[in-house]
Amino acid sequence: MTPFTLLIFLGLLALLIVSHELGHFVTAKLSGVTVKEFGLGFPPRIFGIKRGETVYSINAIPLGGFVKMVGEEDPKLPGSLAGKSIGVRLMVLTAGSAMNLLLPLVLLAVSLMVPHQVVSEQVIVKSVATGSPAERAGVRPGDTILKIEGDSIQNRGDVGYNVALKLGSEVRLLLRGQDGSTRETLVMTRWNPPAGQGAMGIVLEPVGTTVSTQSRPFWQAFPQGARTALETMILFKNEVVSWFVRKTPPQVTGPVGIAQVTGEIAREGLSPLLRFGALLSLNLGIFNLFPLPALDGGRLVFVLLEWVRRGRRIPPEKENLVHLIGFAVILAAMVLVTYLDIVRIVQGEQLMP
Repeated sequence: MTPFTLLIFLGLLALLIVSHELGHFVTAKLSGVTVKEFGLGFPPRIFGIKRGETVYSINAIPLGGFVKMVGEEDPKLPGSLAGKSIGVRLMVLTAGSAMNLLLPLVLLAVSLMVPHQVVSEQVIVKSVATGSPAERAGVRPGDTILKIEGDSIQNRGDVGYNVALKLGSEVRLLLRGQDGSTRETLVMTRWNPPAGQGAMGIVLEPVGTTVSTQSRPFWQAFPQGARTALETMILFKNEVVSWFVRKTPPQVTGPVGIAQVTGEIAREGLSPLLRFGALLSLNLGIFNLFPLPALDGGRLVFVLLEWVRRGRRIPPEKENLVHLIGFAVILAAMVLVTYLDIVRIVQGEQLMP
């Protein structure tokens, strides 16, 4: 891993962490919760400065961050989080993930505004698999795909992207035949197609490929960024569903693997790096809401249990023990995944083609 890769990765990671923790920090402050420390990275502490009641610190282990609030489990302490109403605690605990879900809107918009390369080509249907949904819908070799669900198709990537959004349902294709006539047809997309066929059962061939540099004005970039962020969450949901339908385990990578991918993408330019940062931010925001001990979602479970139990709390010492065990398990899993990442890199493998 080069110094350039490490620097880019740490900068991107810091942006995601600061935005997440800032959500907790601001909502806690506005709610009257005493914040003891706002930390970037995990202890031991390298540097810290105190302003008012809060210490702002930079720590040695650059794999996360934290906002340390008074009484996160104990409501008896003055200014404690646990002493606030259920609504306030839910707001404070979800604010970090909310920031990670909002940040991609900005990152994706900026990625469209900065100059970036765009591939343009005619997308021709080279072959249609026998018995496939495409064949049943009347798609023929030589057809040009002009639009999918009303969206213009610039390249093969657009086809894969639009189809992935609609897996398991019909997509409307606008085609141009070899005789120049256009027609629309509905094609069912499959979750688990036969090997080599793809969701619709077609093989594509690009014609007249050109690469140009484009940038969009902000009044176009921000709406498109918001749409792409929403579509990315749909793709995430579809990917999770496909794990169960196809019975294929997800590919898991840790900080070292993510750093490697970051370096590979950074070499392609600023726009791809911003898009990758948006994807990481969305994943971080969603993952933190999982109901796992030590994560925001795990803490939300205890608040919701209190609501279901009509105000009866789980004893603070028991909740704290659950989160401590959860943190140890997550840390052990991270160490294992990091080890596997290092082995893969030593063997010369890459996560990106």
